Amino acid sequence: MMDAENRAALSKVPAVTLGFWVIKIVATTLGEVGGNAVTLTLGLGYLTGTAIFASALVVLLTAQIRADRFHSALYWAVITATTLAGTTLADFCDRSLGIGYLGGSLLLFSLVVLTLVLWKRTLGTIAVETVRSRKTEGFYWAAIMFSQTLGTALGDWMADSTGLGYNGSALVIAAALAVTATLYYLTNVSRPLLFWAAFILTRPLGATLANSLDKPLAAGGLGINDITISGALALVMIVFVLVIPQRAGQHVEHREAA
Repeated sequence: MMDAENRAALSKVPAVTLGFWVIKIVATTLGEVGGNAVTLTLGLGYLTGTAIFASALVVLLTAQIRADRFHSALYWAVITATTLAGTTLADFCDRSLGIGYLGGSLLLFSLVVLTLVLWKRTLGTIAVETVRSRKTEGFYWAAIMFSQTLGTALGDWMADSTGLGYNGSALVIAAALAVTATLYYLTNVSRPLLFWAAFILTRPLGATLANSLDKPLAAGGLGINDITISGALALVMIVFVLVIPQRAGQHVEHREAA
C-alpha cells in the first residue's frame, strides 16, 4: 500500500498527459451533444436541462471533494457533468436571457480570469499539481465550470457570428492549440498558464466538433441525431477512461525534490 508521505505528494486530479487531452476533448464533445439532446431533441428546454445536469454535478462533485485520492472514473464523471451543465447553462444565458453569444463569452471569460487571479493570490500558484486541499479544489472546479460554460458560448459565437462556420471554427481553435503546444515545448512560458489556455480552448473545439455532427445539413452540419451521437461518445468515453493509462499528478515540490 502507498504510505502516507507518498499519498500526500499526489494530487487528486490526473497528471497532464496526451491521454488526458484525448479524454478531455471526447468529454467536451459529449457535453455539447448531450446537452443538446436533452434540451432540444427531448424538448425539455435549457432551464430544465441545466437543473438536471447541475443536480448530477453537485452529487458527483461532492463525492470528488470527499475522496482522499485520485479516482479516474469519478474525476471524468465530474468533468463530463461540467460540460453538460456548461452547455445548457450557456445556451440558457445566451438565448433565453438574451445576453447573446459575444456577451456571454466576454462575461464567462472574465469569470475564468477572475477565478484564476483569486486562486493565484490566495494560494500562490494555479498549478493543477497542487490540487489536494478542499480550498484548492474549490478554485480548480470553479475555473473548470466557468471554462466549460465559456466554451459553448465561444464556440457558438465563432460559428454563427464570424462567418467561420463549425468546421472553420474548429480549424482556428485547433491552430490556437497547436500554438499553445509549441509554446510549451519550445519556450519557458508559464506551464500553469499554458495548461489553462489549452483547457479553455479544448472546450470550444469540442463544441464546434459536436455542432458539425448534429446540426442540420443546411446549417453546415451532418444532421446526425443528438441521442445517437451522445450514446456513441459515452461508450467511447468509458472505453478511453478504462484503457488509457492515468495516474495522479504529483505535487510540484515533491517532483522537484525527487
